[in-house]
Amino acid sequence: MAEVSIRPMLEPDLLGYKALRDAILAGHPEAFTSDAETESLRDLASYRSRLAGGTNGGTLFTLVALDRGRVVGALTCEREPRRKVQHIAHLVGMMVADTHRGRGIGRALLAATIARLQATDGLAQVTLSVTTSNRAAIGLYESVGFTRYGRLPDAIRLPDGRRLDKDLMALRL
Repeated sequence: MAEVSIRPMLEPDLLGYKALRDAILAGHPEAFTSDAETESLRDLASYRSRLAGGTNGGTLFTLVALDRGRVVGALTCEREPRRKVQHIAHLVGMMVADTHRGRGIGRALLAATIARLQATDGLAQVTLSVTTSNRAAIGLYESVGFTRYGRLPDAIRLPDGRRLDKDLMALRL
């Protein structure tokens, strides 16, 4: 992973981020709640909400993995805006390009995200949801300390008729 760098997403990264997201959603419909057809129609400007600060400060940050300037991975972290639950952050949209899987990029994005969250005042835990059949992702999350606290049955319904559950996981910071 020597040539891959990880940093917060910036405005110039939005085109690469959208391209990665569109490809991942089309290639892995079972892994994401969003659908490729709808999301491919989104305007590039709509992804500005994924930059640090985001809409109403809900997005803490999105980290991107760059290989020679090309976005090959991303992970967004959101924070609850409501006062009573501001101690909780949520990981959404973990993606690594198919061409770069198996190189530790997801693990590096996750480690960098957790380090940033641990340094953020007032956060006590971070949650995520993951398709129950995605054993590789679950293994990665468990390896850094996430534990399953529940399962949402029938969380995703795919056009081919498959119904998929999502595991709900949390990590205390």
